[in-house]
Amino acid sequence: MTKKQVIQTLKIADAGLGIRHVFVRDLELTCIIGVHAHEKRGPQRIRINLDVGVLESDAPHADQLENVLCYEDLVVRIRAIVADGTINLIETLAERVAEICLQHSLAKTARVRIEKLDVFSDAASVGVEIERHSTSRARAR
Repeated sequence: MTKKQVIQTLKIADAGLGIRHVFVRDLELTCIIGVHAHEKRGPQRIRINLDVGVLESDAPHADQLENVLCYEDLVVRIRAIVADGTINLIETLAERVAEICLQHSLAKTARVRIEKLDVFSDAASVGVEIERHSTSRARAR
């Protein structure tokens, strides 16, 4: 499966359901993550991809940032989590990132993929992908 096919598979925008797709592609960061002693000695490169399904509000966004889910806000908050300290499991980081995505009142689904890039010399990456749904039923902010 090519990278293009993977991205097409992840398409979650849906005009009929009033869902907008907000995404972040290939955010590459370094962090101390892992359970093994050698992983705690220094930072590792990770790659994060996000796909967030956001309800389109009944009110128009009026070309105002405060009326939409801001991908810059997501990236800033993810950087803060990663910089906060050691994380044992990549699954824990994925859950925290999904939680950030779903804190916005219009966010309905979050798909988070996190990859470690330098674990095995014969593999491009290893990681985890999760999908979480909001329990909120709000239609507008």
